Amino acid sequence: MNFSKKNHEYHKTSRSFMSKKIIYLIAITAVFFTGCNPMEDIYTELDKQENIITGEVDITLTDDDYDALDLKFGNFNSIDDAKSMIPALLKEKYPVWGDGSLAKVSFKWYNKVKTYSKNIYALSDEEHNDITGNTYGNFDRGHHVFNYLEAKYSSPEEGDFVSLRYRYYSGGETTLTNGFYFKNDKWNKVNGFTEDEYNAMGESYPNFSSHDEAAAKIPIALLDIFKFDPKEAGEIVQTMYELYKGGGVTKSYTSNFVFDGTAWSKYNNVAKETIKFGHDGTTWVPDNTIKYTLTAADYDLVGNGNYGNFDVRSGKNEETVASRVTKINTILSNNFPNDAEGQKYVVFYNIYNGAAGVWSTKVIKSGSEYILNE
Repeated sequence: MNFSKKNHEYHKTSRSFMSKKIIYLIAITAVFFTGCNPMEDIYTELDKQENIITGEVDITLTDDDYDALDLKFGNFNSIDDAKSMIPALLKEKYPVWGDGSLAKVSFKWYNKVKTYSKNIYALSDEEHNDITGNTYGNFDRGHHVFNYLEAKYSSPEEGDFVSLRYRYYSGGETTLTNGFYFKNDKWNKVNGFTEDEYNAMGESYPNFSSHDEAAAKIPIALLDIFKFDPKEAGEIVQTMYELYKGGGVTKSYTSNFVFDGTAWSKYNNVAKETIKFGHDGTTWVPDNTIKYTLTAADYDLVGNGNYGNFDVRSGKNEETVASRVTKINTILSNNFPNDAEGQKYVVFYNIYNGAAGVWSTKVIKSGSEYILNE
């Protein structure tokens, strides 16, 4: 009995030992195959995939933004500097945004527009007549004053400036005082004010008594002067005004003024600019991309007005990317005939592939058409 009991215990221990061996072998085998598991490559690829977050923003840089870029004057030195420095700022502001994101950034940059001053020279009757071949003592063609400049100054240098008072006949004689500066191998005109315009600004004589007076009154006068020739916001114009210096001497000064869309103000050599930046998947780059969503009229234009979408099912008209780009090309060429070379679009459109959806296609203007820009 004792022997049998011991034998039974031996077999029980033996079976337990064998069971453990089998479990260990299975575990070792699992470890072995796990080390060579091809699924590991799939998991690695899945780990690489990211959920791309895109955004679109319209911002104007603040003093804090310029400080962050170490620009102590609160503006960029040039547009090229802005293009190279703004991407880092956008990366800091929108760290999780990726491919396809857009930022429309308005900023200030140093854009000096030169000013001039000169005593006014009044042309004699003879000087007028030498140019026109007449005896009336005036000019009667717009180019006559430029003919005079070319004859009087045979070897002008870049930046030369003259201020001329001359008489001009156009149904009646008017005395004009304008400035002319030599730049890029030609004389350029800066309009002065007429006697009537000085009178409209409350001046008894065709001049101002101080620079401060000129700076206060000219912006108001420009609203009237350009009421039939509207300017765009940000546009800069040069004017010339006169100051009486005493002793029969009148000196002219040019000054620059900028329009903000409503009013004029004296230009301080800092211009405003707006540039679009796009995220290319790696970094922010200057980009002119426009996001455009097709309208009902657009679908009508290309024969898809009944359902207001593109049918991308197999065998249908818009199944291929090429067929959709062809229709997008027709729409953009119709809507934006004056687009410049290189203008980019992300076009959003309704689709039907058994269910409704919205897809997008990137195109760029190349020559006379829009081509795929994926």
